[in-house]
Amino acid sequence: MPQLPEDFISMMREHYGNDDAEALCEALLTTEPEVSVRLNRRKILLNEDLFPLLDLDKADGVDPIDWCNDAFYLSERPPFTFDPLLHAGVYYVQEASSMYVAKLLKDYGSETACCALDLCAAPGGKSTLLAGLLPEGSLLVSNEPMSKRANVLAENMQKWTRMPQGKYPVDSVVTNNYPADFGAFSDCFDLVVTDVPCSGEGMFRKDEQAVAEWSMANVMMCVERQRDILSDIWHTLKSGGLLIYSTCTFNRFEDEDNARWICSELGGELLEERHFLPGRDRGEGFYCAAIRKSGEGESIDAISVLKDKIVRKANSTLRLMPKAFECEGPCVELSYDEALAYLRREAIRVPAPKGPVTLCYKGIPLGSGKGVGNRINNLYPEAWRIRSTYTKKWSLGGTER
Repeated sequence: MPQLPEDFISMMREHYGNDDAEALCEALLTTEPEVSVRLNRRKILLNEDLFPLLDLDKADGVDPIDWCNDAFYLSERPPFTFDPLLHAGVYYVQEASSMYVAKLLKDYGSETACCALDLCAAPGGKSTLLAGLLPEGSLLVSNEPMSKRANVLAENMQKWTRMPQGKYPVDSVVTNNYPADFGAFSDCFDLVVTDVPCSGEGMFRKDEQAVAEWSMANVMMCVERQRDILSDIWHTLKSGGLLIYSTCTFNRFEDEDNARWICSELGGELLEERHFLPGRDRGEGFYCAAIRKSGEGESIDAISVLKDKIVRKANSTLRLMPKAFECEGPCVELSYDEALAYLRREAIRVPAPKGPVTLCYKGIPLGSGKGVGNRINNLYPEAWRIRSTYTKKWSLGGTER
C-alpha cells in the first residue's frame, strides 16, 4: 500500500489529536478490514430451519454488532458467492460502521408507515437495511445516478425483498436519476438518506487508488458537490422529516462542517453525529449525522395516498429500474448442489409441474424457471449468474447441512 499523504496525516492530527491520528494511520497501513453481515429477519422467520441464524453470535468467531440488531462480525471472510442464502436475500454482506444508520433510524425515525428516499443507494447496503427496518406499509425509493451501479442496486433490492408468498412488508422502487431530477417531489418523504460521494478516505484500507487520488483540492471539491446535492434534494423532505447524512471520510470539512451547514443554511437541527475511525472503533471509516428538518410535520395525505402520489410521480418523471423477473408458480425446493447449479444457469433436472415455477432454497425463492417435463428451463438472469466453478460447500451457519 502506498504511504498516506502528508497533508492527510497533518489534517488528522489537527482534527483528532496525535494519539487518535497515529492509531488511525497505523490501522490504515497495517490492518485488514472487518467482515460483517446483516440478516433479513423478515425472511428468516418464514422457515424455522433458518431460525438458528438469529443466534449466529453463539458460533465460534462471531460477535454481535452493538448498534444494529441481527448483524454480526465474522472472524474471517468466507466464500460468500457460493452460499445460496446470500443470493436468496437471507443476509447481506455490509460494512459494520455503515450499519449505524440502524441506530439513528431507531432513535429518530418514524414509528408508523412512512415514505423514504435513499438517494445514492448502490450497491444496496443502506437500502436493504432500510427495507428491513422501516415499519410495515412504508415505501422506499432507492436511487442511484450511475446506470451500472443502478443495475447492481436493483439486483440486490430484488433479492432482499423477494418473498415466497405475497409482497414484502415494505414497498420498494429502484430509480436511476441525479438528485436534481427529483424536482417534482416536494414535501414527499419522511426520511431521506444521503450517503454522498466523497473523497473516500474511509476506503484507504481497501483501495490503494483512493490513496493515490486523494488531495486537499479534491476534498474541497467534494464539499461543494455535497452541498449542491443537499440543496437539490432538501425540498423533497417534509417539514419535521429526518435527514441522515453520511460519508466514508474522516475530515471535518465533508462531515461535521457540512452537517452544520445543512442546519444553518437549509434549516435543520442536528440530533446526533458519529465518526468511526479504524484504530479507535471496530469498523471502517464512516461519518453519519441525523438532522431534523425545521417545521412541524403535517400529515396532509394518508400514507396510502402519499405512496400512490410518489409512485405516479416516479413513473412519469424518473427512470425506473425494471425487475429482472417475477416469481410465479409453485415452489420447487432445491438441494444445496442443485441451488448452485441453478445460480450458475445450468440445467436443472428435478421433478416439477409443467409451466412457471419458483426455484427455492430452504423455502426462500432464488428465482424462476419453467417446467417442461423431465427438466426445468433455467430463467435465472444471465447478469446475475455465478461464473466461478468453485465447488467447496459453504453456507452461513452451516445451513447447507
